[in-house]
Amino acid sequence: MIKLPIMLSEHDTWQNAVNGAIATRASLAEAAEDDVDYIRPIILFQAQPKNQEVTVEVLKKHLIEVEQIPEDRIAVATGNQRELDGIDLFDKKCTIEHVITMEALKEGWDCSFAYAFCSVSRIQSAVDVEQLLGRVLRMPYAKRRKDDALNKAYAFLSEPSFGEAARSLADKLVAMGFEEDEAFDNIEPAQSSLDADTGLFGPRDKPKPTFKHTIVATPEIVSELKNREGVTVSETDDGKLEITVTGRVDAELEKVITEAIPETERKNFTKAVTKYRIEVKDQLSPAEQGEIFSVPRLISEIQGELEFADTDVFMEFHDWSLLSHSSKMGDGEFAIRETARSFEIDIDGNRVTYQFATEDEQLALDIDVEGWTPEALVLWLDRQVRQPDIHQSELLRWLRDLVGHLITPRGMHIAALMRCKFILARKVREKIAVIRQQERDGVYQRFLFAPEAKVEVSFDEAFEFKDGMYWDQRRYRGRWKPRKHFLGPDNVPAFDGAENGEEFQCAQAIDSLPGLKYWIRNVARHPNSFWLPTATDKFYPDFVAQMEDDRLLIIEYKGAHLADGSDTAEKRTIGQLWEQKSNEKGLFIVIEKTVAGKDMRTQLIDKIEN
Repeated sequence: MIKLPIMLSEHDTWQNAVNGAIATRASLAEAAEDDVDYIRPIILFQAQPKNQEVTVEVLKKHLIEVEQIPEDRIAVATGNQRELDGIDLFDKKCTIEHVITMEALKEGWDCSFAYAFCSVSRIQSAVDVEQLLGRVLRMPYAKRRKDDALNKAYAFLSEPSFGEAARSLADKLVAMGFEEDEAFDNIEPAQSSLDADTGLFGPRDKPKPTFKHTIVATPEIVSELKNREGVTVSETDDGKLEITVTGRVDAELEKVITEAIPETERKNFTKAVTKYRIEVKDQLSPAEQGEIFSVPRLISEIQGELEFADTDVFMEFHDWSLLSHSSKMGDGEFAIRETARSFEIDIDGNRVTYQFATEDEQLALDIDVEGWTPEALVLWLDRQVRQPDIHQSELLRWLRDLVGHLITPRGMHIAALMRCKFILARKVREKIAVIRQQERDGVYQRFLFAPEAKVEVSFDEAFEFKDGMYWDQRRYRGRWKPRKHFLGPDNVPAFDGAENGEEFQCAQAIDSLPGLKYWIRNVARHPNSFWLPTATDKFYPDFVAQMEDDRLLIIEYKGAHLADGSDTAEKRTIGQLWEQKSNEKGLFIVIEKTVAGKDMRTQLIDKIEN
């Protein structure tokens, strides 16, 4: 038996593809715990060749350092690294959950626990397709599993090329004996994208309720309804027509169907829809019921036009010059000191000492070397530190001043600087980054907080929370069932920190608030999440709530060790600006575990009431 359908997900970056695969593997592992047989879902990652960006080494480092995957759960299986040799992947003591390869695995690796394939390159060639089908399609123990999620294969692509990949997969399935229609039917996009850049997949714990109603209809009506989006129709054995709608039947869809069916059938259809809505009301989350949950964006006037308040946007309208900032590096920033058999490089007071092996290998720092000139160093630094938003002629002039200052007033020999050029380049990049941040701080203040700044919040250009927006995120799996989470109790994104940590406790306090309509866990750095600008980046508050009186409540939780930091102070400031400009429709609060003896719930109630 093989796993079908293949759930094919498209991602805008390779990092997102990797993250989506990991989240899906974790979800499958949870489902596998309830299976009668032992299953340990595995991801097969396809890295790029050595001359490209995402090599085996880069991908493994990303898994360990960014995704926090323990190294003993990763195996590399390439021509040179054969870490699966002698490993029994079916052994319950085996810890491997992630396998990295580069080309098709021709031998030495065989495990039907492979559920997900993640390629950081485009997957179009016959070899790529064959690898995917050969490694992730076979069913564990060759039998159907109890949980339907374990009966599917999953593919994650780092470029949005679903059409091409789907055609290649279909061709291969046809070659394996499938009919052409069957092949295409068994390759599905994981989920229709809510955003052009986020076509990702998210498993659901339970199916949505389904509305079904049977009518007598003519072939013309059958043809008409089959063209309606969101409606499935099928003919019954007795010649009638069964209309099926999954999830919510909204007023617009009800009207479309009502107008299409015979007049004699309309009254019963309307009664059936009304009854269905009453029956499933408690089964559908507010998002699934079509509730509108929107948060106004902060906007600012720039050159007479209103723009989203974003420091990156502010910088696009800001003319700044590197030449207005000093290029001089003082002794505290960069210094070189020679001793008898070594030399030291001092960066911001932290000394790095280089020791020569023998007297013969020592090269004096003041020796003249052909080609080692100030101009050569400037041109080399230009290539190393070039910036897309700084004109090259401006950068070259600034670098000449920098090198000239190090050589003349500071008295450093060009040979010494050439010997230390890589460290110097790093220091120059850091200096330019500091200068750019100074400029960002300036425009941030000018467009948002200066007396002449024109700032408001826009309900017309509001951010909108939607059903399925966090399908690619790991979900909270504890015993607590929130009553009023916008996406429903089974779709709450996992909390940061411990399972029952302070952020989790803050969520419980929110869910218990009087007058609360619904709330949502706002996932940091997710492309679908609500954010406010800061001078350096974007600020994603932890929670957003809608009250019954239509006021919005933005909530950021901070532990005691972070509550008084500069980062939290900046978040308080921008949050208070959003509140101030919302015309009493929005509230912002930073919550701590206790403040002046008040617990989290009391802090929230005080904010709402006062």
